[in-house]
Parts: sequence; structure tokens; C-alpha cells
Amino acid sequence: MKGGIHMDELYTAKEVSKILKVNVHKVYDLIHAGLLPALKLGSIKIRKESLKEFLKKYEGMDLTDLDNVCNLTEQKI
Repeated sequence: MKGGIHMDELYTAKEVSKILKVNVHKVYDLIHAGLLPALKLGSIKIRKESLKEFLKKYEGMDLTDLDNVCNLTEQKI
């Protein structure tokens, strides 16, 4: 622990992809779309708290098309 921050509170994009059970490219897409906050420290890192907030915010949402995020209950025409 350094400065009150546990090093295990930062995930790589690959670790996040395993947690979310998606391809690592989807994680980068989420970051580039501004939906998942990240920082670059040599490589892309995602704070554990940011991932938790992302999951809470987008629970019940369809993130298949990041340009058209909608509720899972909405019918697509």
C-alpha cells in the first residue's frame, strides 16, 4: 500500500475484460466511448471503484452498440 492506495485497486484492460467476460477490445471501446473511466500509466489502467460505478450505472442496459446504449427492455425496430 502506497499513499493509502492498494495496488490491487488498479486493473489492466485485460483484467477488466476477464472480470466482464468480454474481449479486451470491448474494454478499450468502452473507454474510448467515455463510458468507462481509465488512466494511462504506461498502459491503460482502470480503478476498481470506477469499474464498480460503471457496473452500477449501466446495469440493465444494452451496451452492444455503444453509439446506441438503451435499456434491455426497449424494443429495437
